[in-house]
Parts: sequence; C-alpha cells; structure tokens
Amino acid sequence: MTDKVLTANRLTDGIAVWLDAKGQWTEALQDALVARHAEAVASLEAIGKRDFSANLVVDVNVVEVEEVAGKLRPLRLRERIRAEGPSIVYADGYAAADPDFIAA
Repeated sequence: MTDKVLTANRLTDGIAVWLDAKGQWTEALQDALVARHAEAVASLEAIGKRDFSANLVVDVNVVEVEEVAGKLRPLRLRERIRAEGPSIVYADGYAAADPDFIAA
C-alpha cells in the first residue's frame, strides 16, 4: 500500500491544509500524519468526514505520498502544487513553488 495523508481546504480562507498527528489541520504538508495501512486510512477518512460536517474544511481527500530525501512529496502534480504553492508568482506574499518539488 502507498503511504497516504489527508488533505482539504480550510473553509474560512480556502488554504490547502493537511491533518497532523494531533488531529489538527496544518498548512505544512511535512507535518501531516502519514497513514501506512488500511485501518489508518479509514481513520483519516472518518476524521475528514467529521471535520467536513463541522464546517471546518471542504474538498477533503486522501492523497498518496512518497518520501524523497526525508521529505513528503505527493504523487499527483495537483497535490504537489497545493502543498508547495503555485507554479508561478501571482500575488504579493506568494512565491512560486520549488520547481524540483513540482517536477514529475
């Protein structure tokens, strides 16, 4: 089984977030709780449904990740962009993502 993390968008501002080991939503993918077996994935899904129902987050998804050089990296490009930021500079305070992280 591939390692997985739970991601969503925070309802208050739309920022991409990941569930950490304390059950809190964090903006840092590297702080995310990694599920390595089916029971852990089921637990992540239940927490996501609960927090969606409580209007804390939207667009809740379990996504596959890999560890590269000690750093979590989503397998899908969409999730790498969500984790690292946009692929171009588009607004003050938002730098372009690291191209090595985004590269397929």
